[in-house]
Amino acid sequence: METLVTRVQTLVVSTLMVLLILVVLLSTAHLGVLIAEEIWKPPRFLIPVQGLLEVFGYFLLVLIGVELLETLKGYIRKSTVTHARVVLEVALIAVARKVVTTEPSAVSGLTLFGIAALILALGVAFYLEGRSSHS
Repeated sequence: METLVTRVQTLVVSTLMVLLILVVLLSTAHLGVLIAEEIWKPPRFLIPVQGLLEVFGYFLLVLIGVELLETLKGYIRKSTVTHARVVLEVALIAVARKVVTTEPSAVSGLTLFGIAALILALGVAFYLEGRSSHS
């Protein structure tokens, strides 16, 4: 029975990986189109701040996909997510994307404080995980 469950898990993770590869490739192509559109808008070759925020947010979104691929790769190799560092990297990139794309005046101070606390907690966890893996 355990062998069947392991095979099903491997099949599901492999399917997820193929689908995620497709999504990352399409997202990268979309990012290229987005950058080209921003560059081509008047005034040409100058991207306004709002356009830069959109491009950077999308860029970080593609990086999240790449990090998720790394997580799935580790899962297939070890049959478990033993690399907490990769998961923490994904979380940090996701929070960084939120920070880049959030307009500070559009959210409450409490929300900004919560985001800051989340970044601090993830940073500390990332640091401690790095120290424990080097020991």
